[in-house]
Amino acid sequence: MNAPSYSLTALTEAAQSAPLTLGMDNTVAGIGMAVAALAGAGLGAWISVGRNRKALAAGDAQAKALVEQARQEAKSEAERLRLEAEKSALERKARAEQELEAARAEARETERRLTKREDTIDRKEQSLAQKEENNAKAAESLRQREAVAIRKGEELERTLAEQRETLMRLSGMTKDQAREALLSRVEDDCRHEVGKVARRIIEEAESEAKSKAREITLMAIQRYASEHTSESTVRSVAIPSDDMKGRIIGREGRNIRAIEKATGADIIVDDTPGVIVVSCFDKVRQAVAVESLERLIADGRMHPTRIEEIVEKVRSETDERILRYGRDAIAEVNLRGIHPKISEAMGKLHYRTSYGQNVLRHSIEVAFLCQIIAEQLGLDGAVARRCGFLHDIGKAMDHEMEGGHPKIGMDFARQFGEKEPVLNAIGGHHADIPATSFYTPIVMAADAVSSARPGARRESMEKYVQRLHELQDIALSFRGVTEAHAIQAGREVRVMIDAAKVDDDEAFLIAHQIAKRVSEEMTFPGEIRVTVLRETRAVEYAR
Repeated sequence: MNAPSYSLTALTEAAQSAPLTLGMDNTVAGIGMAVAALAGAGLGAWISVGRNRKALAAGDAQAKALVEQARQEAKSEAERLRLEAEKSALERKARAEQELEAARAEARETERRLTKREDTIDRKEQSLAQKEENNAKAAESLRQREAVAIRKGEELERTLAEQRETLMRLSGMTKDQAREALLSRVEDDCRHEVGKVARRIIEEAESEAKSKAREITLMAIQRYASEHTSESTVRSVAIPSDDMKGRIIGREGRNIRAIEKATGADIIVDDTPGVIVVSCFDKVRQAVAVESLERLIADGRMHPTRIEEIVEKVRSETDERILRYGRDAIAEVNLRGIHPKISEAMGKLHYRTSYGQNVLRHSIEVAFLCQIIAEQLGLDGAVARRCGFLHDIGKAMDHEMEGGHPKIGMDFARQFGEKEPVLNAIGGHHADIPATSFYTPIVMAADAVSSARPGARRESMEKYVQRLHELQDIALSFRGVTEAHAIQAGREVRVMIDAAKVDDDEAFLIAHQIAKRVSEEMTFPGEIRVTVLRETRAVEYAR
């Protein structure tokens, strides 16, 4: 252990801190103690210095040992790093050699491919050279053949010219005359061939179309079959006795004139017992007149003022019924978005007839027939039903406006918001305008089916006779026709042709042309069959 060291400063402080009240003896003693303390401190310092030298010597030895150990460790580490560097260099060298070998192999493969490609190019060049040589030979051959052909063409032209001159000399005809004869012959042959082609095409088309149309039409009629009652422009009103006729006539005819003036209908009072007749083309006015007469007869009071009151009341009720008829018809056909004015116009058709057929019931029937046909063809049944229902709406006001009912109806429907397919069906269902949608021909077909149904319509004798004459006149206007007869109530026209002027194929073409003219120039319900008969008779007499 190291001896404790005491500094001079500490001893001085200890001496100063001693009590001054001691005596002199104490001072001497204190000085001695201080000297002893100083001597002890010097001894301790010498001892400490010696020990420190030993410690320094030991530290130097230890430091040398550590330096030597560090030198050895550094040498070992340097050797290890050198070995690792050599190993890494060897590895890099091996990888470089591998990469170099791969590059050499790839270069060899590329060289092999290039050599093969050069061989292929050489072969192609040889082939092209051979082809060029062959083409040159072929071109030379073609030039030679062309020269031969030119010489032969010149010889042929000279031969044809010589033959043409010989033919003209032998026939006694000029070039123009021969051309005209040839064209005439060609024209006859072409007409014959056209008749054959037209006959074949039309027969095939008609066979397929008639079969499909017949199937769809029969199904539509079967699915929608309604009853028809033929109506007339003349109606009878029963009276209880002949005395009532005088009251209806009134004094000096005042009552009957008042009735006719108020209703716009003709009242016919004749010798027929028990009835008077109301005649009027406008079915609305006729209905008002009939009902007014029935009420006047039941009431018994018959004078002009009463007549006007009854007629006005009946007319008001008829207007209400017209609105109801229109709404009921629209509900029956199941349509949406119909304008009230259109509904009112359709209600008026309840009182309108066409060849005795009620136009409103006809419109309803056509609507359902259109729907069935359209759905069979893959079209919209609702649109077709709307087109068919409104197609005759122009008849509700055609007696009030100029023009045909298709145009009147189309303009009226356009005014109240109907769309183009419906407008075209209304305006074109009698072919007055071109059809722009598939629904127009459907309406035309359904209209014809409804009109031509047995019992649906009837004609006056005058129109019936007029139609027969028109049929015969159209048929007789064609070349080669000798006779024409309308039969089966005008449903068929049979045409006799001259067999010497017209052959079988041209006869078929004449039948088609007659049918086309009848469709374009005549108005008729249903269809008219055109039958052309060609007969060859050989007559000889035995003597």
